[in-house]
Amino acid sequence: MAFDMEEQFSEECVDSGIHEECGVFGAYDFDGNDIASTVYYGLFALQHRGQESCGIAVSDTNGPKKNIQVHKGMGLVNEVFSSENLEKLKGNISVGHVRYSTAGSSTRENAQPLVLNYYKGTLALAHNGNLVNALELREELEKTGAIFQTTIDSEVIAYHIARERLNVKKAEDAVKNAMKKIKGAYALVVTSPRKLIGARDPFGLKPLCIGKRDNTYFLASESCAIAAVGGEFVRDVEPGEIVSFTKHGMKSDKSMAIDPKKQARCIFEYIYFARPDSRIDNVSVYASRIKAGRFLAMDSAVDADLVVGVPESGNAAALGYSLQSGIPYGTAFVKNGYVGRTFIKPKQSSRESSVRVKLNVLKEAVNGKRIIMIDDSIVRGTTSDRIVKMLRDAGATEVHVRISSPPFLWPCYFGTDIPEREQLIAYNRSIEEIRDIIGADTLGYLKVERLHEMVEGLNICEGCFTGKYPLEPPKEDIRGDFER
Repeated sequence: MAFDMEEQFSEECVDSGIHEECGVFGAYDFDGNDIASTVYYGLFALQHRGQESCGIAVSDTNGPKKNIQVHKGMGLVNEVFSSENLEKLKGNISVGHVRYSTAGSSTRENAQPLVLNYYKGTLALAHNGNLVNALELREELEKTGAIFQTTIDSEVIAYHIARERLNVKKAEDAVKNAMKKIKGAYALVVTSPRKLIGARDPFGLKPLCIGKRDNTYFLASESCAIAAVGGEFVRDVEPGEIVSFTKHGMKSDKSMAIDPKKQARCIFEYIYFARPDSRIDNVSVYASRIKAGRFLAMDSAVDADLVVGVPESGNAAALGYSLQSGIPYGTAFVKNGYVGRTFIKPKQSSRESSVRVKLNVLKEAVNGKRIIMIDDSIVRGTTSDRIVKMLRDAGATEVHVRISSPPFLWPCYFGTDIPEREQLIAYNRSIEEIRDIIGADTLGYLKVERLHEMVEGLNICEGCFTGKYPLEPPKEDIRGDFER
């Protein structure tokens, strides 16, 4: 891998140390109104999915086919975009993207959407996910003369769509033919000169949904983004489905769908990634986290005075634990939401201090009390032990840690930053050994068999817990960039 694992998995997100790579948002205003500002607010609602870079591409369906405008850069949505540059993005069809890199280095060149000008017109693409066969596809394309401008697997997808478009009549057929070649996790939003297209991988690993506001259609990674722009949630894009929007309305192609029993949604959308006010595949993220907390109280009960969550994703699970156990729920942490990314700090001492910069303990809430602390996961354990110590320093007499996911035992190859086994604290360690390392009085994890109950029986990917992946993982680690 080309990136520094030690830095990538530090305390950027105090809650867990895990990250997902991006969020996508698309819009098509059939009335012809400029849509860039709406996409901006949609991306703002998806900011939690990626804080590294962002971008918006727009075109006018009534204008020239190759007239596409794009603005993107490094940083948060409100840092990259101003009212002035939004005003310059004229057009009624658009795709937007927020990024956290798991494949490809953190550079402006790798920011999305990707825009291709080719024989048939233009193509703008935003991608959430990771391909497991990106390296071989890239080498295949390079041998036929393709020149790549980025180090991300998303460009491989864009190239394949553009090439397939030369041989078919419709852009959505080009997307379908590309899907026959790519393997892995993806939610795609694509604009051709006159169409907005969405596609979801056959396993359903990455979420994608449809929304509508008056005469405007939306595609988004999460339903919360549709609500943020005043839209109405229509439905989820089904695993393996391609949806297209033109002036004639919406069309659906489900020919790439697989047996529903083989579908494998990423469970971490429900545990950590998604905003609690989102629904994914008709399951409430908030309700799932409440259930996880209830299950922890059932399976890992302990007597205590207060249940607290590590913000943000631990809060709902903590409430669920409280509701099930009868132990009062409270707030123990104050989170500074204005602190920027911290993983780039070069020294370990700087990274250690970042926990206290982002998170502080309310001494009045925990002093003299037995605390149950709920968090969504433990990756390396370096964040957990510091948070436990902070609670003890604030006067907690006992700290009982409960985790709303099972132990990480295997890496993820589908867009979640779960490192190699040797870097996982649970690898070759017992729960008691982990408890000792993080300094907790007791430690309990969510049971693997509870995961299906948590999401109302949806078929999910358990690869990072069990090593059983929905498709063959790559023989070499593809989660860095493609630079040699």
